[in-house]
Amino acid sequence: MNSTPVIDVARLNLTYGDHHAVKDVSLQVRSGELYALLGTNGAGKTSTLEIVEGHRAATSGTVRVFGQDPRDRRAVRPRTGIMLQESGFSPDLTVRESVRLIGKLTGRTDTVEHVLGIVDLTSKAGTKVSQLSGGEKRRLDFATAVYGAPELIFLDEPTTGLDIQSRDALWSSVDKLRAAGSTIVLTTHYLEEAQQRADRIGLMHRGTLHREGTVSELTRTLPAVIRFTLTNTTPALPLRATCENDGSCFIETHHLQRDMYTLLGWAQYHAVELCDLEAGPTRLDDVFRAIGDD
Repeated sequence: MNSTPVIDVARLNLTYGDHHAVKDVSLQVRSGELYALLGTNGAGKTSTLEIVEGHRAATSGTVRVFGQDPRDRRAVRPRTGIMLQESGFSPDLTVRESVRLIGKLTGRTDTVEHVLGIVDLTSKAGTKVSQLSGGEKRRLDFATAVYGAPELIFLDEPTTGLDIQSRDALWSSVDKLRAAGSTIVLTTHYLEEAQQRADRIGLMHRGTLHREGTVSELTRTLPAVIRFTLTNTTPALPLRATCENDGSCFIETHHLQRDMYTLLGWAQYHAVELCDLEAGPTRLDDVFRAIGDD
C-alpha cells in the first residue's frame, strides 16, 4: 500500500437546519485497503459517504479523493466505481445495455462480456432489468461498479439479497480487484463480512466517528467471555464470576488464556464438571452493540 491516502476527510460537518448529521469526522483510506464504515441507523455514515462520493456538499471541512475535490467529476469519477443500495436502472433496458451504458459513462476500458462473466450474468445478457430477480439486480449493480476495474470502489450493502453462492462469488471478485490494486470502501449490516474482510473499520454513532481500527484493535476494547453451567454446589470459584439461580455463570476477562487455565485447573482439582463450557474473544457485533451504551 502506498502512503498517500486515496480518501482524506478532515473535520467534516454536515447540518440540515438544526440537525447535525455529521460531526467533525476525520478519516483516511489508504491505497489498496478495504475500509468498512459501519454505524447504527442514523449514525451519519450514508451522509458521510455521499459527500466522499461527490453527491453532496459538506457544510464545513475538507474531503479529498485522489487529492481532488470529489465534486470534480471529470477528475474523480472515471477512477471510481459506486455500487449503491438501489441503482435505479431503467427496467426496459437489457442487462447488456445497462452495463454498456454505465461503461460508456465511466470512460474506463472494458468489455460487456468480460464484466458479465465476472458476475455470472452472461446467460441474462438479453434479459430486461424488470425481469431480473432481486439477487440478479444486485449482481448487475456490482457489475456496473467494477466495470474497468476502477482504482476506488464503494460497495453499499453489496450482498443484500444474494444467496451464499452469489456472495462467495462477489467476494472472490473483490479479492481479485484488490490483488490488482483497487481500494474498497464497504458499508454493510452483515458484520461478519466486515470482521472477516476489512483491513480497518470505522464505527459511526450519532454523527461522529466513534471508534476506528483493525478488528483486533476494536475487539480488544471489550473483555472476552467464559460461559459455563454448574449443576451442583461447588467450592468458591477461583475467578470473579456472575452466576444465576439456574447455575449458569459467565466470567469477563481481558486475559482469556490465563483465566481459562485457572478455571480448568480449579475444576479438575475439585472434580467439578463445567457444563456447556464455551469461551471466545469479543466479536465485532459485541463492539457494535456497546457503542449505544457509551
